Amino acid sequence: MRRPQLPPALPDDPAVLARIVALQGSPVVSAHYLHWEELRHREPPPGYTASEWWAAVELGRRAMRRRLPMQDARGVPFVISVSDELQRLLHEIDRDAGPIVTSENRDRFIVSSIIEEAITSSQLEGASTTRLVAREMLRQGRPPRDRSERMIFNNYQAMELIRQRRSEALSPGFIFSLHEVITSDTLDTPDGTGRFRRSSEDIVVVDESDGVVLHVPPPAETLAQRLDALCRFANGQDVGFFLHPVLRAVLAHFWLAYDHPFVDGNGRSARALFYWSMLNQGYWLAEFISISRILKSAHAQYSRAFLHAETDGNDATYFALQQLRVQRRAMEDLAVEVKARAAQIAAARDELRLSGRFNVRQAALLAHALEHPDTVYTIEAHRRSHNVVYQTARTDLLELAEEGLLKQQKSGRKFVFVASQRLRRRRRR
Repeated sequence: MRRPQLPPALPDDPAVLARIVALQGSPVVSAHYLHWEELRHREPPPGYTASEWWAAVELGRRAMRRRLPMQDARGVPFVISVSDELQRLLHEIDRDAGPIVTSENRDRFIVSSIIEEAITSSQLEGASTTRLVAREMLRQGRPPRDRSERMIFNNYQAMELIRQRRSEALSPGFIFSLHEVITSDTLDTPDGTGRFRRSSEDIVVVDESDGVVLHVPPPAETLAQRLDALCRFANGQDVGFFLHPVLRAVLAHFWLAYDHPFVDGNGRSARALFYWSMLNQGYWLAEFISISRILKSAHAQYSRAFLHAETDGNDATYFALQQLRVQRRAMEDLAVEVKARAAQIAAARDELRLSGRFNVRQAALLAHALEHPDTVYTIEAHRRSHNVVYQTARTDLLELAEEGLLKQQKSGRKFVFVASQRLRRRRRR
């Protein structure tokens, strides 16, 4: 990926500038907040050049920009433009942040979301373990076998830490603790966990395909001051105007990623910080969505949003819009998944004539077993999948075995459960 072309400067000629002002440029083009890299390939209004059209758009944006406390490496502030699309996305997130998940299946969806985010956030940074193997590791509670599995395991632990400490104010110590959990036993520089990168450590962001430098983070000697400023911002201080809570979480993500304060693990830490900020500000729905799953399918757009912000006058609007679209997509996917799982469980109840005999955890397991009859179920995996105590998980599986729906057998020193012949015969075709 190459760096986008820098936008042209506003013209100095008063006559040309007057013509541009007369154009009354909109800050968006066809409802899109375009970077110069995109706008220059479009047909400008009659009688204007592409550069003049850009100048009109730029003037329209300047009228709505607000200065942020975040600064670039030169000390120039970043800005945000509260465009129509940005306001619409924030409204939709607020509107749809209500109870999508019921209380009876809340824990199951939280665990599933945390596992998904742990896997895909790690895969974004190079973890090569398959989703199937990673899920088995986390649900069974077995130790990681290699570096990729360790990255995923660490991310899972970090998400749990965020849930536990969601009510705390953000502090540098908290961020260091989070980074230490995320990077434990995964760094090429073993002592790099839980500390700032040093000035002797040449950390830049490069395109792995061609080695082109995309981003040079601020100097190491400025990181302590910058992290203090980030924490004040994330805690709702030093802004000077109302900033929507979701926007604050997105910009905290951007800030930490821009500063790149660690030798490695910056992307995973930045995405984890987004989750902390959302939960800290009362957006509990964030527990149920995975932004990294969406980002993984559109990684180029994620990277480009950073570059567009940095190459257009520190305009963080590009990144904010991209991230808000990701959140909307994740919320929509969650609604579809909740509906599909509810239908799957209802179908399993009907097919097995369960009526109300079994709880939602047992019904969910049976629905899964109907579709995957060769799966081996363990008490520990069931416990982790539904976030219940061991005895509750054990009782769930033993009751299903007593009803003849599961078969209990020995595997080594522990008992496991598989679909019974009765259940296999009812497998849907």
